[in-house]
Amino acid sequence: QVQLVESGGGSVQPGGSLNLSCAVSGYTSSRSVFCMAWFRQVSENERERVAEIDTNRQTRYADSVKGRFTISQDNPKNTAYLQMTSLNPEDTAMYYCATRAGDCYLAASWYNIWGQGTQVTVSS
Repeated sequence: QVQLVESGGGSVQPGGSLNLSCAVSGYTSSRSVFCMAWFRQVSENERERVAEIDTNRQTRYADSVKGRFTISQDNPKNTAYLQMTSLNPEDTAMYYCATRAGDCYLAASWYNIWGQGTQVTVSS
């Protein structure tokens, strides 16, 4: 069974930084084409795609985090990362990593494997 486990969330003051990790386990063979993405819960029913990285290591970001967040992945370690800098209170949310076979998509509904989430709180 494939599992994603996030870590690294916490509380930080405005202007601070956090590094999130997403450990992937359970694949019995290497994936040829896949997408890893980070989402955050912005309302009860909506998850906003924050960043994504595909098999070719192409990355895309939400406009609100461009220049502040960096997504990366370490394939040998089966881990994805989200480096977050210059955090502001609007970044406060539960952050989830997600993955899917194939291309990346903007909408959360395209992703079928999710982690349990890690809380990020930015306040003074």
